[in-house]
Amino acid sequence: MRSGLLRLPAAGRRWYRGSGHRAEAGPHRVIDLRSDTVSRPGAAMRAAMGSAAVGDDVYGEDPTVNELQRRAAQLFGMEAALFVPTGTMGNLISVMCHCWERGTELIVGDRAHIHIFEQGGGAQIAGVHSRVVKNLPDGTFDLNELESNIRHDYPDPHVTRTSLICLENTHNVKGGRVLPLPFLQEVRELADIYKLPIHMDGARLMNAAVALRVQASDILRHCDSVSLCLSKGLGSPVGSIIGGRKDFIERAVRLRKVLGGGMRQAGVLAAAGLISISDMVDRLKEDHRNARTFAQGIKMYATPFCEVDVDTVETNILLFTINSPHATAEEFCRRMGEVSEEEVAETGRGVRVLLFPIYGHILRAVWHLDVSEEDTHLALRKLQFVVNKLEQQST
Repeated sequence: MRSGLLRLPAAGRRWYRGSGHRAEAGPHRVIDLRSDTVSRPGAAMRAAMGSAAVGDDVYGEDPTVNELQRRAAQLFGMEAALFVPTGTMGNLISVMCHCWERGTELIVGDRAHIHIFEQGGGAQIAGVHSRVVKNLPDGTFDLNELESNIRHDYPDPHVTRTSLICLENTHNVKGGRVLPLPFLQEVRELADIYKLPIHMDGARLMNAAVALRVQASDILRHCDSVSLCLSKGLGSPVGSIIGGRKDFIERAVRLRKVLGGGMRQAGVLAAAGLISISDMVDRLKEDHRNARTFAQGIKMYATPFCEVDVDTVETNILLFTINSPHATAEEFCRRMGEVSEEEVAETGRGVRVLLFPIYGHILRAVWHLDVSEEDTHLALRKLQFVVNKLEQQST
């Protein structure tokens, strides 16, 4: 059993766009690491939303939406962009734009968000079949396997026609891994041989850009389209942006309408997106640093009960494993999320840490603008407390 609890650094105040720490509202501190989708817009972002110039976006008359789309296209290094309600819709629209013929096929990683977490929308709505290749631990896949899955015998009436390759960057299920630029270039070269477009599910694209210390356009020069989520690490309450060629976006506008994504005075939401892409990108490095600090703390204070590979923590997502037969992932999450009198007596305060059980004994923790360096150390101290108690019970 480990003796003593880790010491906390001096508390600091943080004010991103006027949003202070809000987790003290209840009787105990709540540190929500389930996802970066739980972040809340700060005062400045809310003020921008409240004062946004608006018009009917379905008519193309909302000036704030138009400005967001213009600036997003510049960010992507692409001809045009389109504001949509969600990342799932952004990916579906992109698939439908590329795979305009029903019965065609896309190639995607077997652990990709598009494949396992978006309800099979490509097949369910667009009639597009998915063919999977195995995602490697870093989110990439073997290029020989990729090439072997490209259909070469079309128009044989027995087979589908390969129409698209999908990538994900950063890779969610693989722990926020960043796709290396050489890999993207190799996929591009292979796609060019077979005249195939590449779509990037870039829900956390800006995390990848910050981690690689490059511009988003440096990543996307290897891709034909992208979907970027504004409501994850970038802090907006709603919205995603699709990028691509001008004719691609023209088709996307029609598809957005038929899928129910045509919004009217959407500038109220786009105003938040403008702050996201202008003011919220540089601070992502703080989320990356805090995630790595937590991983190093697990290594130091919770091994071998918990296992983590610090070298794989590249952005704001951390995966770690519970190695004890005495606690499931769900049980560990429950203990991290509850406060006991014993904890308050031993540590001097109650802290609830919310985590997400992925599968088996694997847990996920995700950092965002509402989780500070102080929160990270408090979460580590809570983890050490829970591990100590579980170890005591198992002896």
